[in-house]
Amino acid sequence: MREPAMTVTSVQDAGSRPHGLARYRDALSGYAFLAPFLAFYAVFLLYPFGLGLWMSLHDWEIVGDYREFIGLLNYQELWDDPYFWEALKRTLQFAAITAPAATVLGLVLALALNGPLRLHGALRAVFFASNIFSVTVVTLVWSMVLNPDRGLIANGMRAVGLEPIAFLADQDWAMPALVVTTLWWVAGFPMALFLAGLQQIPPEVYEAARLDNASRWAVLRRITLPALARTTLLVVVLQTVMHLQVFGQPLLMTRGGPANSTRPLVQLIYETSFRDWRSGYASTVSVVLFVMMFCVALLQFRLSRQEGD
Repeated sequence: MREPAMTVTSVQDAGSRPHGLARYRDALSGYAFLAPFLAFYAVFLLYPFGLGLWMSLHDWEIVGDYREFIGLLNYQELWDDPYFWEALKRTLQFAAITAPAATVLGLVLALALNGPLRLHGALRAVFFASNIFSVTVVTLVWSMVLNPDRGLIANGMRAVGLEPIAFLADQDWAMPALVVTTLWWVAGFPMALFLAGLQQIPPEVYEAARLDNASRWAVLRRITLPALARTTLLVVVLQTVMHLQVFGQPLLMTRGGPANSTRPLVQLIYETSFRDWRSGYASTVSVVLFVMMFCVALLQFRLSRQEGD
């Protein structure tokens, strides 16, 4: 009676081995497909972040081999640095104005151009075209437009008898000028996201609203905006994270002036590292900026989960 039992067990083991080997091969194939992305992620994201965090704990010069571990002294210096707090204030001010404005502008453009006509398609291409320009081109164009001597706005003000304003040299106008320049540059991207969201709304819902004689405002408030809630959250987060990293516009248009009134955190990082050669201290500012962007992304993740629940 024992021999048949042993035979049955051996047959079961033989039948399970190919199945286990197949699962091992599938897992190995999956990791093989993921390997290029994981390698890219580790080399270009994880390693630079870890190195930056390590540098923030050192008195690290960009030139030479001087690297002295100083612990949290860079963070203590950052806390007492008035230039850091001024740059942080300007960065938050710029993001707080530009991100909501870009979201609203993108939504308005999407609602106005969400149609099947060829004119709608042409206008969508026109508004999105500015988004593909480099920051150098955008700032060059707007520096000429805002020029107080021969700029387009200056000539228009003279035509109506007004004195031209040196927007980029005035502390009260420099930041609004950068905001307008940025909105002209980036409005096409949120518009494209909102257009994608609008096209996902079933047309039967709008047909039912028309049968009920719902007004346009009621349709917008009760159908369109609730359906675009996730898209709106995504746009706000993307715009906020992007504008917290503002750098090219103030560097090329105002050099952070006048009187540091448009100097953002990234420009402070750039100048501290490449002008003052203090890479350790610049890495400390970078860590603070990363924490800010991480908190914004985490907030978006939590809000998305709550909405899903």
